[in-house]
Amino acid sequence: MTKLLTYYEINPLAWQKLVDESPYATWFQTQEAYQFYAANSTEMTPFACGVERDGELRAVCVGYVTKEHSRIKQFYMRRAIIIGGPVIADSANEDDITRILYAIQQPCRLIAQSPYRLNWRNLPIYIETRNFHDYSKWKSVFEASGFSYQPHLNFHVDTTSVELIESNLGKNRKRDIKTSIRDGATIIEQPTIEQVREYYTLLKQLYTTKIKTPLFSLSFFEQLYAQTNGRFILIELNGEIIGGTVCVELPSKCIYEWFVCGRDGEWKSIFPSSLATYAGIRYAAEHGCTRFDMMGAGKPDEAYGVRDFKARFGGEQVEHGRFLCVRKPMLYWIGKLGVKLLKSFF
Repeated sequence: MTKLLTYYEINPLAWQKLVDESPYATWFQTQEAYQFYAANSTEMTPFACGVERDGELRAVCVGYVTKEHSRIKQFYMRRAIIIGGPVIADSANEDDITRILYAIQQPCRLIAQSPYRLNWRNLPIYIETRNFHDYSKWKSVFEASGFSYQPHLNFHVDTTSVELIESNLGKNRKRDIKTSIRDGATIIEQPTIEQVREYYTLLKQLYTTKIKTPLFSLSFFEQLYAQTNGRFILIELNGEIIGGTVCVELPSKCIYEWFVCGRDGEWKSIFPSSLATYAGIRYAAEHGCTRFDMMGAGKPDEAYGVRDFKARFGGEQVEHGRFLCVRKPMLYWIGKLGVKLLKSFF
């Protein structure tokens, strides 16, 4: 017998067992991730579902529907994001995956059975899974369920040992790290909340002036700081925070670099962003994680400056792509055009 489960129907122990054993596990598909999304209800509306067959949990999917603070943006840009892709058991079959893909296309039904509410004005225009593992085995099932595959690159850094990460670093990156430390930059692995707030100011400036896409509020980062597996590794110089990386950890498996920034270009021999990412990679190796995931490097057919930055840490370039399900095509294309216009004008 097969059952579709909402968040409150999923057995927590079975969920943890699935995460521990599945080759598709990520932090973003854990109970902690769902609870973190729920704690940020001004930013997003969380949803989760599972598929149980013959008493065994075969798959779980956690995601959120974005909330825009502008009515116009909310109308044209609302979307459901599933970071990492569903977590799937080795014993799952095509019917299990079909059922969970059907469920995530019904987020209103899932959320109706939780404290969070969506109405027809807030239903997602599109649903996107941002894959951190190879889902090619299930590609035909996704496509039969209304999803299309979108090529997208990423970098995975092997962090099985400190010696390995040092040997894989590019020559120029090694030099940047060495001179940064030599000239006074220090790595802070356990920053205070005040230092996190100082870092947020830098990150906000980057998103406003260069990336030109919305950034979560300070409250989001304060909540992440409080999470058991949230990791803020910051760079300090002369008492000032000049950069840092924001990561989450799936213990003993992987660290995910969610955000990184720094006051790059202000010094000839100090490279805050490079030092921050290196510190995150080294942290992974020193704490028993075998992979450092850079969480995306753009589309293969489009220029993406950040890809060059990420490529210099000795990682393997992979293409696990994304799966996209567009529920309201007209609004989807209007929204994409709007984003391009906003970036070009501002």
